[in-house]
Amino acid sequence: MAEAATPAPVRLADPDVEARLARLDEVLAGLEPVPGPATEAVRLLTEVYGEALARVLDHADEQLAGRLVQDELLEHLMVLHDIHPEPADRRAARAVERLRPAVQERGGDVEWAGVEGQVARVRLATGGGCGSGCGDGASQVTDAVREAVLAAAPELTAVEPLPNTPAPAFVPLTTLTHRGAR
Repeated sequence: MAEAATPAPVRLADPDVEARLARLDEVLAGLEPVPGPATEAVRLLTEVYGEALARVLDHADEQLAGRLVQDELLEHLMVLHDIHPEPADRRAARAVERLRPAVQERGGDVEWAGVEGQVARVRLATGGGCGSGCGDGASQVTDAVREAVLAAAPELTAVEPLPNTPAPAFVPLTTLTHRGAR
């Protein structure tokens, strides 16, 4: 008699994962003020799952580790458990690059400028012609960038926008060379 095929495990789509994470946040917020066995069980379970994920990373070669950090859920879990294989500045830079298309769609731009100490630096540019909402839009972009960078690299302490310096004016070389000839 042939064995029945085992059904493939049910996988959650990203929106379903996000919904469960939001619900988990609500449930955990309700548990916080009430220490006891449920809170301890959640803490212990989190530690065990973190250790399991760390062991997976221990067995992963560089290629597999690179693929694992590309998965947003796994990347968040690695950050949560302080086992992410990449340095904070690389994770923060990737977070900025993920936001960049959305900022550009709104007529602005965001560019990674690096880390000084524990402070991330970004260059923000707001698009012209956006009317009276520019200030609010720039503030929203700054807040979104700050949130994304600190979520990707919580060991950083702040995100500071750098002034957007205009490109230097073009000065034709002939103007510089002919002045001395006169």
